[in-house]
Amino acid sequence: MRREISVLIDRRGRVISVSVADAKAAELPPLRKGETRLSGFHLLHTHPKGGGLSKGDLSALFLSRLDAVAAIEVRPDGLPGNVHLAHLTPPGTVGEEEDWRVYPPASPAEMENFDLAAQVSALEEEIARSQRTREAKKGRERAILVQIDQGEVDAEERLAELGELARTAGAEVVYRELIFRRHLKPGTLIGAGKLEELTSKAYHEDAELLIFGQELGAAQAREIEEATGLKVLDRTQLILDIFALHAQGVESRLQVELAQLRYMKPRLLGAGTRLSRIGASGGSAAGGAIGTRGPGETKLELDRRRINDRLSFLENQLKEVAVRREERRKQRGRNDVPVISIVGYTNAGKSTLLNAFTHAAEEPRKVLAENKLFATLRPTSRQGFLEGVGPVVFTDTVGFIRDLPTDLTRAFRATLEEIGDADILLHVVDAAAPGAEARHAAVTRILQDLEIGDLPTVVALNKADQADAETLEHERARLGGVPISAHSGQGLGQLKNVLSQTLEDLQVRREDAEEAARLERENVKAALSRPSPNIPWVSTD
Repeated sequence: MRREISVLIDRRGRVISVSVADAKAAELPPLRKGETRLSGFHLLHTHPKGGGLSKGDLSALFLSRLDAVAAIEVRPDGLPGNVHLAHLTPPGTVGEEEDWRVYPPASPAEMENFDLAAQVSALEEEIARSQRTREAKKGRERAILVQIDQGEVDAEERLAELGELARTAGAEVVYRELIFRRHLKPGTLIGAGKLEELTSKAYHEDAELLIFGQELGAAQAREIEEATGLKVLDRTQLILDIFALHAQGVESRLQVELAQLRYMKPRLLGAGTRLSRIGASGGSAAGGAIGTRGPGETKLELDRRRINDRLSFLENQLKEVAVRREERRKQRGRNDVPVISIVGYTNAGKSTLLNAFTHAAEEPRKVLAENKLFATLRPTSRQGFLEGVGPVVFTDTVGFIRDLPTDLTRAFRATLEEIGDADILLHVVDAAAPGAEARHAAVTRILQDLEIGDLPTVVALNKADQADAETLEHERARLGGVPISAHSGQGLGQLKNVLSQTLEDLQVRREDAEEAARLERENVKAALSRPSPNIPWVSTD
């Protein structure tokens, strides 16, 4: 035939399948793979043109966790030539070929003396021992990060931010890779070859999680999972997990669940009418005759209906919460107390600054402030005092992030709209982090989307004690901000003076506007009270 013939054999020597194809394209049944054992199958195939094991052979060995893969050269007379054999190596093996061990070519007679069963048994024992050792040391999920660079200037910053998101979610990042791709592959984004490299890295780093910085479609995530055998998350799902992990208040939990359901709904998988609850199995109903109810709801339809019902319930609950929040805002308005909303990129130090302003060093007034992204998920208000102004209310808001998932933007829009009731905004920028300019622009864009970007704004360049002097001066000149350190208290006095002056100027403008409006009303009233002049009648004839 001069074609490759592949035979899959189990450990009892039974032939499971025969196919005419190369090893990588050989038809394999569902393989039983686990963390501490191999699949239990040995792939034997011919090489009509001779030569050793190909890259595809070794990839099939690794990705399918086969016991072994062997290639038999076919001589011109049709008899078997040398046999090439390879099997996996335990994770962490140091050598030229880390994933597998390739034996020197041997004749069929020599291979008869090779005890493959003993070799596989020893290999599984070594894999199990390595797994037990890693489990004893491992406390968190180990993750590999993938950020695709399509020519963005901030690709490295995005990869670093993805690492912070993974850390906040509780994962341990063991490897991260920035992959340049001008054009993405439709199914896997980065191609089969790069996925094999990442699978190999995950095998040796004992990682079970693959996190992409790009949003993945449902079909893309499934294809990548099938190709790698790893759990796959994208940036959107990672952010949703963080919000679910940190949500504390009733409103935060409702908003997070709402966003999760909206994200999940288009990604549901159905199995057709074979999962129908009301099926017709015989008689006139078998063909869907008149008077029957047809196939009924499929599992997919049932899941979607349940999600829709839950979405409606959550939206009604959030409307009730919004009404109560509106009442609290009106109460603050009747008290005529100025409100300062603290906004900024996540982990810029907003909560730490709120604690510093309100001297809330201990519970219950102290606001949670951690070196994590999205530590604050609901608005928190505390009363403070500014010289020359008197009592003011500082409101800490949820942190912003670039490319905030659409589902989360909708879920948290009501929370973010509370910023619009502020008299002024205090925009906190992390001056010590790279890409401060891009983060400032991302927050400004979100404020403009909420139609509150025109509010008077004071910029605070936080973490000035950790920032490079030249960079700090550049940001100060560009943004006109006040260098501070919320942790040490540096510059807080100057920032309070700027806030006081801004509120006083705002009050003066309001009084001037009210005076102008009063004069306008008086002029209109006076004009209406004057008698109309006698205008002679002019005929048009």
